[in-house]
Amino acid sequence: MGITYITGEVEGPTGKDTVEFLIDSGATYSLLPFNIWQAIGLKPKRTVKFRLADGTPIKRGVSECYLILPQGEGHTPVILGEESDEALLGVVTLEILGLVFNPFSRTLQPMKMLLV
Repeated sequence: MGITYITGEVEGPTGKDTVEFLIDSGATYSLLPFNIWQAIGLKPKRTVKFRLADGTPIKRGVSECYLILPQGEGHTPVILGEESDEALLGVVTLEILGLVFNPFSRTLQPMKMLLV
């Protein structure tokens, strides 16, 4: 699958910043790099143990922020990254915003809802 990026804004208690996210349909949570979450004033609410694709366990703080994308906006949990971590847009955020990633057109699209 190709690599796709999207630019969005994140808001926290002390500010707002622009972020270029890698859309990662294999990532559960979105991730903010250290300098971004520090700049908008996020603090860890809990620590979670994750496993990387190669099986390596890591621990990272988790918080939440307000995310604004061209396709929608809302509150989402985010992993608080370290200096070398890249911004990721994960599936939990996509689901919260009602979006799906189309790997063929490499675009975000509205989720098709079933009315019951």
